[in-house]
Order: sequence, then structure tokens, then C-alpha cells
Amino acid sequence: MTERQTPLFPWTHDAQQDLERMLHAHVEAAGFPCVGAKAALAKGTLEVLGASRIDSAWDDLRIHDGLLRFAGEYRADPALFRSFAVVFEGPDDLTEFQFERALWDRVQSLSDKDVWRGQSYDRRVSPDPSSPHFSLSFGGEAFFVVGLHPNASRPARRFGRPTMVFNLHDQFEKLRAQGKYEGMREKIMVRDEALAGSRNPMLARHGEASEARQYSGRVVDTDWSAPFRYSGDG
Repeated sequence: MTERQTPLFPWTHDAQQDLERMLHAHVEAAGFPCVGAKAALAKGTLEVLGASRIDSAWDDLRIHDGLLRFAGEYRADPALFRSFAVVFEGPDDLTEFQFERALWDRVQSLSDKDVWRGQSYDRRVSPDPSSPHFSLSFGGEAFFVVGLHPNASRPARRFGRPTMVFNLHDQFEKLRAQGKYEGMREKIMVRDEALAGSRNPMLARHGEASEARQYSGRVVDTDWSAPFRYSGDG
């Protein structure tokens, strides 16, 4: 796989619209457990960017442009709820291990571009993926990533296209400050349990364990470490 591999197909406005509609329909479905994503969709603040393939760096600059703009817009109007979702056209046959590898390749590439473009790391979080206070940072704002793909073992993470949903860390802190975080978290876990038949063993509160373990959706053991290294000063 080369850095500038030919895209899966020529990108068009129609392709963008198709992926956007696909994700919106998925989030609207009655069984989808994330009430935060449902709230963002209802408010019109679930932003979707269509991209070619998750196992290629082809669209990384365009994705990073979107993250910088999204972070700036949030700082100008820090209202709940907002999410930035990148939906890739493919590949749709990745195993959980392959998806995890592709997701972290994109994370590393995007983080390196953040450093290259002179963006500072959000000081409210740690750039060390082994730290319980770890979050990613783009444009000076901390983000938590949720990965979705066709072959996810957890039904809540199963979607017809590889997808990375970037959620703002600051929004979780606002929910905590308002006394709403625990209730919302429990509601999501109950809905997820109803969908899967069991609670997700990977879910942990920020500050208890590194959130990096949750990004791909794959169940990992205690020896797992994130394939990520922040290349800036921090």
C-alpha cells in the first residue's frame, strides 16, 4: 500500500451524499444505541465527510482540514451535541485486526499532520496512549474516536462502511459538569446490552483506563498497546 494509492473510485458529490445518507439512516435506526449521535443528527450537527479508503493516506489532508475547521467552529460555538464522522467507501472486507491497523494508521497520519501544521496539543489531555488521561488532539481540541465497520463483533460497531467518528472530549466534560454524563453513559450501555446480549467489556470512564483501547471496537487484552506515538512536543 503506497501513500498515494489510487482511490477506490473517482470521488463525486453523489458519492459524498450516498455515504452521508447511509450513516444518517444507520444512526436513525431504532436499535442504534448511541443517544449522543442521535441527538447530533436531530440537531443537524452530525457532520459527515466521505472518503475513499481507510487503508490509504489518499484523503488524509482533506480529513485533517475538516478536523481543523470542525474544532474552530466548536470553539466559536461550544454547544452540545456535535460529531465529525469520516465514512470511507471501503474496503468492506477488513477483519477486526485489519480495521484496527487501518484506523491507527489514519490516526497517526492525521496527528503527524497536526504537528506539521503547527497545531498545539490540547493540554487538558495526555498524548501518551498508555495514560488514563489520553485523548487525540487536532487543532488544539481533544477528540475521542469511535470506529465502525462491517465486520465488527459488537453489533453497535457494525456498519456497512469503515467509519471513524470524532467526538469532542470537551463535550464529555460539559456533560459531567451538568451532572448528565453518568445517566447518558448508562442509557447507552443499556441499549448496547439489549442489542448485543452483553455489556461492552471495553467501555471505561475517562481517567480510569486509556480510551485508546476503545477506538477500534475490538476486544483487547491487558497487554495490548496502541500503535501510536505523538511526534510533537508534549
